[in-house]
Amino acid sequence: MSGEEYAGTMPVSDAQRFDEAALERFCTAHVAAFTPPLAVRQFRGGQSNPTFLLSDGAGAQYVMRKQPQGPLLPSAHAVDREFRVISALHPTGFPVPRPLAFGADRAVIGTLFYIMGYAAGRNFWDATLPGLTPAERAAIYDEMNQVMVRLHRLDFAAAGLGDYGKLGNYFARQIARWGKQYRASETERIEAMEQLLAWLPAHIPAEDETTLVHGDYRLDNMVFHPSEPRVLAVVDWELSTLGHPLADFSYHVMAWRIPGGESRGLAGADLAALGIPSEAQYLATYCERTGRQGVAPEVWEFCMAYNLFRIACIRQGILKRVVEGTAASRHARAAGAQARPTAELAWRQVQERLGG
Repeated sequence: MSGEEYAGTMPVSDAQRFDEAALERFCTAHVAAFTPPLAVRQFRGGQSNPTFLLSDGAGAQYVMRKQPQGPLLPSAHAVDREFRVISALHPTGFPVPRPLAFGADRAVIGTLFYIMGYAAGRNFWDATLPGLTPAERAAIYDEMNQVMVRLHRLDFAAAGLGDYGKLGNYFARQIARWGKQYRASETERIEAMEQLLAWLPAHIPAEDETTLVHGDYRLDNMVFHPSEPRVLAVVDWELSTLGHPLADFSYHVMAWRIPGGESRGLAGADLAALGIPSEAQYLATYCERTGRQGVAPEVWEFCMAYNLFRIACIRQGILKRVVEGTAASRHARAAGAQARPTAELAWRQVQERLGG
C-alpha cells in the first residue's frame, strides 16, 4: 500500500459525520476572519483523532481535529492537550500550526475538537523518500533531527507547560498506562505481548531525565516547506507530555527497525545509496546536538523494545475500534492487524540483541 493512499482528503466518512451547520456557527463566532459558508473534507490519514480540512467562503483554509465518535478509552484522544501544547509552543517559534479555537462544548458537534491554521506544504509517508535526490533526503533527515533537538532543549516550564505531565519515572508510568490500554482493547492473546509486559518493567534504565516529548514524532507527522528541507509544522500532539527524551527519540528511530513496503520503514534499504544516515549516525548526531555522551546499548535497546511495545498497543486499540465499528480511518483494519507482528518484532529484538 503506497503512502499516497493516506495522503490528501476525501468526503467525510459516514462514521465521522457531524453537524456541519453547527460547526459553521462556531467558526463564525470564534475563528477570526472566518467567512461563511463552510466546506468540510476529511483527511485520509488520522487513525486516532479524525482530522478535517475546513474551507470558508473567502477561500481561507483551516484544520479541525476532533475526537472520534463512540465510547473512548480513558485518557485517549486528548484533543484538549493537543490544543494546549500547540498554544504554548506557537509563541516560542517552534514549528507548530497556529492555534485558533477550542471547542469545549460537546453539544456543538458531539465531541471535543479544536481548529488550527492550515500549513500548506509537503507530506512524506515513505521513509525512503522516493522521488528525492540523496542530498535532498540527507537534508530532510537532518532537519527532522534538529527539530527534535529543539523540542527536547526547550524550556517547557517557561513555555507554561511545567504541569503538562509528571516529572520523572516516565518509563514505569508509561508501561503501566499502555499495559492498561492494551488490556482494555485486547481481542486475542498475543504471547509476545505477555513477554513484553513482564520484561519491560524489570529492565527500566536507572538514569532519568525530563523534557517535553511529542510522543508520535515521525516523518508523516510533519509538514515540510514546499521546496526547502524545512519543517513548517509538527502535528498530532495527542501523545505529548513531559517524559524521557530518549523514549521520544527512539520512537522516531523505529523507522530504521521497521521494514519497508506497507510499513514504510527503512529496514533492508540501502541507506548509503539513498543518502539517509544509518541508525548509529542519526543517534550520534542527536547526542552531539544535545550534549549527550552517547547511549549505552542496553539502554538504547530497552528504548526500542519499549516503543515497539507501545506501537503494538496503539495498533491493538485501532483493531478494537474496527471490531466496534468506530475506527476513524479507512485503513484502520490493516493498521490494527499489525498489532501482533509488531509485538513479535519487539520481543524478537530483545532476545536477539539482549538475550531476553
